[in-house]
Amino acid sequence: MRPVPRINAIATALPDGEIDSHYRNWAQAQLRQDKQRRVFARMSARGGIDRRFSVLGAGQSHFDAGSFYGGDQAPGTAQRMAIYASEAPRLALSAIARLPDIAGVTHIVVASCTGFLAPGLDQIIARQLGLSADVERISIGFMGCYAGITALRTAAHIARSDPDARVLTLAVELCTLHLQETEDLEALLAMGQFADGAAAAIISTSGAGLAMGEGISAALEESSDLITWTIGDTGFAMHLSGAVPGRFGAALEDSDLVSRLGNGTPLDRIDAWAVHPGGRSVLDAVERGLSLPEDRLQVSRTILRECGNMSSATVLFVLEQILKQRPETGLALAFGPGLALEGFRFGWTGDAG
Repeated sequence: MRPVPRINAIATALPDGEIDSHYRNWAQAQLRQDKQRRVFARMSARGGIDRRFSVLGAGQSHFDAGSFYGGDQAPGTAQRMAIYASEAPRLALSAIARLPDIAGVTHIVVASCTGFLAPGLDQIIARQLGLSADVERISIGFMGCYAGITALRTAAHIARSDPDARVLTLAVELCTLHLQETEDLEALLAMGQFADGAAAAIISTSGAGLAMGEGISAALEESSDLITWTIGDTGFAMHLSGAVPGRFGAALEDSDLVSRLGNGTPLDRIDAWAVHPGGRSVLDAVERGLSLPEDRLQVSRTILRECGNMSSATVLFVLEQILKQRPETGLALAFGPGLALEGFRFGWTGDAG
């Protein structure tokens, strides 16, 4: 009988700097027309986000004249990556410190899409934790918001192939390092969803936790230009089309995809839904497209409201809360560039393995 990988524990961390209202002031100042400012204010207020956090610090300081985003020129990519190199390991280690036990780690899987450095986060974190030099490491980069799902599934594959494995899985994103000066209303609204955060998990084949079942992958045709993530001279420029929610909603009405998601179980019978909150309209589209009861996405909506969209880390924030509920059945889903959908089925197990 094949060993069953399970998520034994999840812990998360946020930076101290709360920035949502200060970002909104900075963004509105870039819009020249009063009508655009009114639309931005109205759409932001309806976005389902109350709080977002940044490693740049609290308050208005990084938007004031002469500050990181308040200089005569936009900060360059090298300047942004220097902050990533110092702050990404710090935030990741903060999440790891909240895990109940990291003894016996044999593998590390790290997902991060908002920065690059070498030696990578995997090596830096292993050294900071004092792990054995023979710990195996995998880094997953630039996959976007569904990379958290990919990291968890990669850890599950490792545990399934090596029943003695104990995999430390991380997702850390510093999205606020990549704000762009622009007069484009859609771009400013899209940037207003993203935030910084880190999540850590332990995956093994023993102990209680969320047993991980089959994976689900789907790429949508003729949609590759709707979400793009481009490296430029002033950081990574995100393009998030307003057409994304509708495109995902329409895809989720496809009977073949719905059948794959449920794998024989009616969707309204699935207890827990760990859906990446890519935005309020995305969650609304998932709810409508799959005809889900209103309460099924409540955890995702709460994480969006309290933390914003932290790219790959966000779905782990959702799973952290669902893990406490010990659901009998569940489905994790995340969306990103492609357009693509990634997911896996899960359900509580108390078995020793």
